[in-house]
Amino acid sequence: MKNVPFKGIIAYPITPFDQNEKVNIPLFKKLVERLVASGSHGIAPLGSTGVLPYLSDEEKEEVIESTIKQINGRIPTLVGVSNLTTEKTVHHAKFAENAGADAVMIIPMSYWKLTDDEIVTHYDTVASKISIPIMAYNNPATGGIDMSPTLLKRLLEIPNVTMIKESTGDVQRMHYLRKELGEDVAFYNGSNPLALAAFTAGAKGWCTAAPNLIPELNISLYKAIENNQLKEAQDIFYKQVELLKFIVAKGLPRTVKAGLNILGEDGGNLRSPLKPLQQSDIEELKTIINHLKN
Repeated sequence: MKNVPFKGIIAYPITPFDQNEKVNIPLFKKLVERLVASGSHGIAPLGSTGVLPYLSDEEKEEVIESTIKQINGRIPTLVGVSNLTTEKTVHHAKFAENAGADAVMIIPMSYWKLTDDEIVTHYDTVASKISIPIMAYNNPATGGIDMSPTLLKRLLEIPNVTMIKESTGDVQRMHYLRKELGEDVAFYNGSNPLALAAFTAGAKGWCTAAPNLIPELNISLYKAIENNQLKEAQDIFYKQVELLKFIVAKGLPRTVKAGLNILGEDGGNLRSPLKPLQQSDIEELKTIINHLKN
């Protein structure tokens, strides 16, 4: 399996803001350090949890540099570089590589519905401009485009597109990729409620914001899978599944922020139009988190 630097739990940090809705870099670095210290196997800044589309180019670059400097080579970094245009995606991918990222993640974003050929050309162009591997990210809920298994197979023919992240919630996509491409395909789960099913389908890792709140349970699930302890993996997964469903249903940035506050950590502020969880949801989240402590 060539050029695949990730396995296990790949954690998404949130991008915290200050009272004036400016990116709070000192707090961001502290939150990244929490994820590293709690045992995450990789860090992926500027994903959906990191509100990538809400940041300016300068802010994205500051977040990229801060992540890589804070981690300092201890674990690999997977940087989100998606943008509406190919030109901008190339710009951010090159910046991430030059800053020291181990790989970049790209979701096709477009106001218009892109054709398969347009998507392949988009990835191929970015890939030709960098030497680090690319994770193709399929998440129609946020990107507005559902890349079919056939299209994903085409993308993997591009030399440094070496990883696929599937977030459709359809585990059959993973079975298809495994069947069509064999053991060499590196696919990753991005749908929290499908974590167990994805691992049993052969996912190499799980990209998730959950380690901000329950790192021990996330990592324990992966270890149980690694050790072929299916019954233990089921027990660990069922224990956390309520929280996993909640943070997806209520929105990752606001639920992670609220969860950090419940745990006694500073989760920072959000950038408009995002608003904090309603009080009733905060109470529900508090109940879920407290139940996990018992």
